[in-house]
Amino acid sequence: MANLSSAKPRVGLMTFGDERDYMWEGYFGPLTQPRHEEAIEYFRTLPVEVLAFDEVARSKHVVDEQVRKLQVAGAESLFVHLPCWATPNVVVRAVQSLGLPTVTMTSKSSATHGMVGLFGAAGTLSQIGIEHIRVRDDFGAPVFEEKLLPYFRAASAKARLRGRVMGLFGGRSLGIDTGTFDPMQWRSQFGIDVDHIDQLEIVRRAELVDADRVEKNMVWMARQFATIAFDDEKLTHAKLEFQVRCYLANKDINEEKGLDFISVKCMTELSDHYVPQCISAALMPGPYDGEGAKQPCSMSCEADGDGALTMEILKEVSGGGSTLFGDVSHMDADKKVLYIPNCGGMCSWFAARSENPADNLKCIELRPSVRPGGGATTYFTAKPGPITLARLYRVAGKYRMAIVPGNVVNLDAPDLAEFVAARGKHQLPTAFVQVDADLDRFVDEFGSNHISGVAGVWTSELVALCNMLDVEPVVMDKNF
Repeated sequence: MANLSSAKPRVGLMTFGDERDYMWEGYFGPLTQPRHEEAIEYFRTLPVEVLAFDEVARSKHVVDEQVRKLQVAGAESLFVHLPCWATPNVVVRAVQSLGLPTVTMTSKSSATHGMVGLFGAAGTLSQIGIEHIRVRDDFGAPVFEEKLLPYFRAASAKARLRGRVMGLFGGRSLGIDTGTFDPMQWRSQFGIDVDHIDQLEIVRRAELVDADRVEKNMVWMARQFATIAFDDEKLTHAKLEFQVRCYLANKDINEEKGLDFISVKCMTELSDHYVPQCISAALMPGPYDGEGAKQPCSMSCEADGDGALTMEILKEVSGGGSTLFGDVSHMDADKKVLYIPNCGGMCSWFAARSENPADNLKCIELRPSVRPGGGATTYFTAKPGPITLARLYRVAGKYRMAIVPGNVVNLDAPDLAEFVAARGKHQLPTAFVQVDADLDRFVDEFGSNHISGVAGVWTSELVALCNMLDVEPVVMDKNF
């Protein structure tokens, strides 16, 4: 599987100059070269991988050489640095050749004719329909943190989504149409392939998992989870062992087939006649399991393709963060709190938001599932902290993305007791998320029963990415 989620965005930096030798040597060169070196040094302080050159690009030959090297190095966005006047068609040649999300920038200096260079190049880009960002500011200005870094992260996510493969295990679950999608639309719009795999393959492979691996994970779970409520009916040692086998089988299938993220139908065939896949849902999207540290693999339940893709997008824009998936199950409209449980498994990282697995798992109980197949479901309340909820959904075939910044909170004791009582024996892992959005409008607009989330605030990144992917962003914040 691809292992780029934790890598920094790769930004190509090209500084451009005047192609006329007499003007370069007599005037613009001494102004441009030190500013070019300043740009490289500044970018090296940012949380990006900068791909730059010693030479300022002033000719078609140099442009083509630098473009080729950026392509080989895997540049994901282009920073066009125009500290002084630069020959516009040379700039456009580079931008067109690379075809990457592009930022054009000049400084505030009055001595360099930089604005002339900016307008000459950027004006041409606009005339030929190439989207780009224009910046007139100095290095270290707030625009880098507020606008450019989110843009670079979005560009990186766009590049890394292309070529990804989602494993779809099973088909539509419980008649949930919002989880279905068009694989050809994904190929066209996002560059993502879908490998459709029967759920039976998980069951078949589960029986073949080496017993030593299963035992190692069982011992790890017994030591790490807060409690495992074995009984003589639903949650038996054999049922939990088979859930572990399913998880390890799924993990092996992912590796062998090169699956970058997945969605598993589960209900009703697996949940009713074998075991629910709640252990997989708890461990797959996180950075660890009983075999050690691992790459998070976004996993949605109920064959929800758009839910899984939303998780993968959130993982990428956040630099590899663990992602959750759940139901928009209830809301307190007065307190503006969304109640987001999942049917039995939620990414365990959110129990304590710790990179130490023990910190998270000691907050989680394994309880008997209410499903006919038995086995375990996880139970915990997500730890407070900032979160960005999001969801891809379609309106008349066109994608939108709901983007909902918020904070996971602890409910007041009476509110929590009321929720627990209302749920009866069907207790589930839940994130309580306080938001600023008008929840009446949320009800009118939101396009799915499922929602995904990642820790942190990534609104700017998601809006930028939506614009790159021809998805309409719908930001549900205090202005919604």
